Amino acid sequence: MTRKQFEKFVLEALEELPEEFRKRLDSVEIVIEDEPTVEDLESVGLTEDDLLLGLYHGTPLTERTSDYNMALPDRIVLFQWDIEQCCETPEEIAEEVRKTVIHEVAHFFGFGEDEIPF
Repeated sequence: MTRKQFEKFVLEALEELPEEFRKRLDSVEIVIEDEPTVEDLESVGLTEDDLLLGLYHGTPLTERTSDYNMALPDRIVLFQWDIEQCCETPEEIAEEVRKTVIHEVAHFFGFGEDEIPF
């Protein structure tokens, strides 16, 4: 799949979010990378043999205090190759992108792994 088509799926997933959530994502950078680094995998307890579909880097809104300022923008990274590895059709990729975007956005809003249904 081309990067352009994958980007389209990401934009569609973001557009599906309710506006009150989308408005709060202004300071979040959404990035597409081919695959995670070893450091990315290790940061979530995975090995090089595991797939990582997405990753949130930043301080969740629920953990920010009045001292939170001058920080780098939060980032949500989607790993295109890993998502493609667990899907067989463009429709499955689009659905996995949608679920991954929602999952990582939930982390930004302070939800833990066990609180997100997928």
